[in-house]
Amino acid sequence: MSHPELLSIDPATGEEVWRGPAASEADVDAAVAKARAAQPAWERTPSADRRDVLQRYQNAVRDRADELARIISRETGKPLWETNGEVQATQAKVDISITAYQERTGSREKEGDQFRQALRHRAHGVLAVLGPYNFPAHLPNGHIVPGLLAGNAMVFKPSELTPATAEFMKECWTEAGLPDGCLQIVQGAGETGRALAGHAGINGLLFTGSARTGHALARQFAETPGKILALEMGGNNPLVCWDIAQANAEDAAALVAQSAFLSAGQRCTNARRLIVEERSHEALLEALVELSGDLIVGAPFDDPQPFMGPVISNAAADTLQEQYRGLVAAGAREIVPLTRPDPSLPFLTPAILDVTSVVDRPDEEMFGPVLQVVRVPHFNAAVAEANATRFGLSAGLIASDAELYERFRREIRAGIVNWNRPTNGASSAAPFGGIGDSGNHRPSAYYAADYCAYPVASLEHDRISGDIGLGRKSLQTTEPE
Repeated sequence: MSHPELLSIDPATGEEVWRGPAASEADVDAAVAKARAAQPAWERTPSADRRDVLQRYQNAVRDRADELARIISRETGKPLWETNGEVQATQAKVDISITAYQERTGSREKEGDQFRQALRHRAHGVLAVLGPYNFPAHLPNGHIVPGLLAGNAMVFKPSELTPATAEFMKECWTEAGLPDGCLQIVQGAGETGRALAGHAGINGLLFTGSARTGHALARQFAETPGKILALEMGGNNPLVCWDIAQANAEDAAALVAQSAFLSAGQRCTNARRLIVEERSHEALLEALVELSGDLIVGAPFDDPQPFMGPVISNAAADTLQEQYRGLVAAGAREIVPLTRPDPSLPFLTPAILDVTSVVDRPDEEMFGPVLQVVRVPHFNAAVAEANATRFGLSAGLIASDAELYERFRREIRAGIVNWNRPTNGASSAAPFGGIGDSGNHRPSAYYAADYCAYPVASLEHDRISGDIGLGRKSLQTTEPE
């Protein structure tokens, strides 16, 4: 493997944020070896002491919160108000992980007349983490914190677009007193990720990213069933708005806009498809068009703060524009066109397309501020359209009828189902994940504890005894002659 230089660029300005070498295959080997050497002692460390390290890390992040938020904003282009929220979620993950570990993967013992029953959990060993760029602190942190708490050593390859955020997090772990070797960072792009994912020395991989990469990992890990693989992927998420009265149109439009355009459409839970009732959607769309025009698109540190910043890179903006033009060429009607005010920067304005007449619409995740409207004649068709996807991450219903929601909740295929809330509203104190091409049934967030340790069930007695409740004679199949 070559040693190219890695460069992080501020998408809002084009300025350099971070520069450093990408890890070679030998560097990945060394990182995994160092993690393997450190892991046994870390697992033997009492869980209370591991918890103390996590809490010191939490304090380090809290003490440097402003600095971390600014780094995330510079690397991703997200507004400062939003990255402040990401930093708060990064801190909160420690307390949530501690509670989840104790509840879901702790130790339990029960004394019986003949023996003791025990349930304990063991670390897997060395876990690799491949992180995304959209939440470069919070999402990998959601793997690293519970992984370390369970006694694993971690090797983390961040997105090549957000290396500075990962280096900052490593500094916070060092300040917290995490033993050397327990968290290794390998910077790089696809080659580095493939070297880490395929390394014989890891015991599992925790992945957040695209469905395409997730599919490749699933095929690869099919050959190694003894290794844990947790996949958190994207979605082509539906939001159904039904029977919206004129009086509720503005409130419904606000929920739709947040669902579709928050984080410049770069959340895996963003609404991609707005499903509405034909001939009864005009008031909602009018309010949504007006609101979309009022959304401020700008740089992270602008005053007043923008609602959304740029997408992550010029390459991402190019891809979105190409996908958008493909839908228009296939017959989509532009309601609010996608524009790029400065072709040299990846700022995109919110876009709305009516794709009802597009035949064989691509079932893809358009990772940006593009909302596709689909008109249907009745609620049966709305549910069918919502489920017409290979993904199954997030879905939402905006409606006043509780019976409609009960039906929607029962029939929709998704891991996150919201009612009169944005599709991108999810609690870290609940499991997070989806079905279909959105995941492999290993949800993260509160349930991350489940894939960071494996259960060991034991029957135990303090002394050697052949009497196991059946009596020794019961072991004899015939009477002695």
